[in-house]
Amino acid sequence: MAEGAVQERLRRWRLVLGGDGADGTGCALAGRDAAMDGALSALYGKGEKSRTTGRERAAGLGASAPSVARWLGDVRTYFPSSVVQVMQRDAIDRLGLATLLLEPEMLEAVEPDVHLVGTLLSLDKAMPETTRETARAVVRKVVEDLERRLAPRTRATLTGALDRSARVQRPRHGDIDWNRTIAANLKHYLPEQGTIVPERLVGYGRASRSVRKEVVLCIDQSGSMAASVVYASVFGAVLASMRSISTRLVVFDTAVADLTDRLHDPVDVLFGTQLGGGTDINRALAYCQSRITRPAETVVVLISDLYEGGIREEMLRRVAAMKAAGVQFVTLLALSDEGAPAYDREHAAALAALGAPAFACTPDLFPEVMAAAIEKRPLPIPDTS
Repeated sequence: MAEGAVQERLRRWRLVLGGDGADGTGCALAGRDAAMDGALSALYGKGEKSRTTGRERAAGLGASAPSVARWLGDVRTYFPSSVVQVMQRDAIDRLGLATLLLEPEMLEAVEPDVHLVGTLLSLDKAMPETTRETARAVVRKVVEDLERRLAPRTRATLTGALDRSARVQRPRHGDIDWNRTIAANLKHYLPEQGTIVPERLVGYGRASRSVRKEVVLCIDQSGSMAASVVYASVFGAVLASMRSISTRLVVFDTAVADLTDRLHDPVDVLFGTQLGGGTDINRALAYCQSRITRPAETVVVLISDLYEGGIREEMLRRVAAMKAAGVQFVTLLALSDEGAPAYDREHAAALAALGAPAFACTPDLFPEVMAAAIEKRPLPIPDTS
């Protein structure tokens, strides 16, 4: 291997290993590399002396907002946005910096992302007025980025599902479902002509302006569900913007809050949540069930890790009753990019036995899940084996 390639590999390992006396690289850092190492050491150091500077490598950013703001500026200089978001999250978790986010200068320095929004929402009640507007601006930036990414595909996918869910027998030419039409007329095949006589046309119905489907998003707002709350609020706003879907958004812990009247602005929805607290799924489902007027045209989406603090048997009876009435019931353990969280496996198995399998769903998969529920076909459950 060329000498330059060897040195580059040693440099990278030195940055990864952090300069411990036993790292074995024998590599010294200077300039930009030393600055990157310092930013990493402030967060991940273990108390050893840095080989490059001789200073103590202690994990800690100090207790003041200015020192943390300077560190945030450094990591944004030296690392890509995706890495910055991970380092911010680690700083909040490892070094207890959440309370510093209550200061405006800190919020102006951070890289906005879904996890930061979750942290801000959990601090909402302790947030001083001087910080509140800055916090809303940070949350709005994240929400607008998510809407730009998720809204077009969601609307297109669900519009197609709504159209396909209304078959008509005298479709216009452009609305003919050729696959179903051919299948319905195979008995009219004329072998001498090599063609099928389509005596019966099957077509897609065009979604009308009237409400055709009702969707209820029932969201667990316990602290572990923060990212799911953010994504669900954005999707709720997108669904509410579609004329053919009537959308209700309900959040719950041990109490239930209906935030449907805020769906025009997902930022208002998010600041209407109260992350943390207990969980009473049964009470939340009782409220949702009481608001269903057209069961056969309703999709209920429960987003929860299923750690139930209420009455388990009654919760399961409610789900069974809704399904028996024709409701399409979807259970998501999470709506995020993180994969499945810790969840109550016994409750998940009980729901699966009722025909409502519980699974984690990424934001990119959510439109397909909703389309399948609207069309009353099997859900595209991801393979986690």
